[in-house]
Amino acid sequence: MKRIEQIKNVVTPIDFSDNSKLIAESAAFMAENFKARLILLFVVQKFEDYSGFFVPQMSIPDFEQDLFTQAEEKMHVFCDEIKVFVGENGVAEVTGKILVGDVAEQIVDFSGEQEAAIIAMGTHGYKGLEKIMFGSVADKVVKSASCPVLTINPYTCCNV
Repeated sequence: MKRIEQIKNVVTPIDFSDNSKLIAESAAFMAENFKARLILLFVVQKFEDYSGFFVPQMSIPDFEQDLFTQAEEKMHVFCDEIKVFVGENGVAEVTGKILVGDVAEQIVDFSGEQEAAIIAMGTHGYKGLEKIMFGSVADKVVKSASCPVLTINPYTCCNV
């Protein structure tokens, strides 16, 4: 396990839901305390395994590429908002990354590649059909991550 003074990278998965800003602000506060880099991560879910459930108007690769492009645009704006929140003195750096694949697997793999000292993620994101189809991402990450995982309940955390 990494020692506290070795925390250099905090990975924070977001899904651009209403809760994402609270989660990212909480993670930024933690990263600021360690002068660590905050890496915001969004994963575009691969839909090819679910192609029997629906017939999209466009092909699945085109749909995923469109989601990827939109996510890049949203991530740029989102990172800028978080940079304003943390100001000039705190977090060493705020960056965003977009990946494609199984959400939990990509979070775990990316965190390992970045040598993240901690993953700070929300306990609640999108609900409904997505939760039924994809299960609890936080649960999967907690069970398979090689670093500690801080889960943040956006309904009980305070504005930092």
